[in-house]
Amino acid sequence: MIEHCTMAEVVHHGSPLVLPASTTVKKACTELHERHAGAVLVVEKGKLAGIFTGRDAVACLARGLDPQRTLIRQVMTADPCCLPPEATAIDALRLMNDGGFRHLPVVRNGEVVGLVSRYDLRGTPQRQLDEETGFFEVLR
Repeated sequence: MIEHCTMAEVVHHGSPLVLPASTTVKKACTELHERHAGAVLVVEKGKLAGIFTGRDAVACLARGLDPQRTLIRQVMTADPCCLPPEATAIDALRLMNDGGFRHLPVVRNGEVVGLVSRYDLRGTPQRQLDEETGFFEVLR
């Protein structure tokens, strides 16, 4: 069952979009669009430095920044929450639910292993999380 799958098992089929922190917002958005991706993992010196998503692009525009001149390092979420490859699907969903985000880098020793999204984890783990959340809401 997928809720017992590790992040390594979930992400081994895909390669995340990884770009250097010096990439412009425009270039990152173009790459996101072309790859039908929801997030860019931002690396500096071979290590994860941040994550750039559509929400960051919208924030960039809302602040009046020029996407052709603004670098993703300026608007990314720095030092995002991550999980190791050994973490389970339910661990990932709990972390995404608690943090209010949809994409979660999978990292070992600062190096990118992959990226998991809520979409990747739809089904049984989401139902399990919904049941847990409902149970805790009753306890409040």
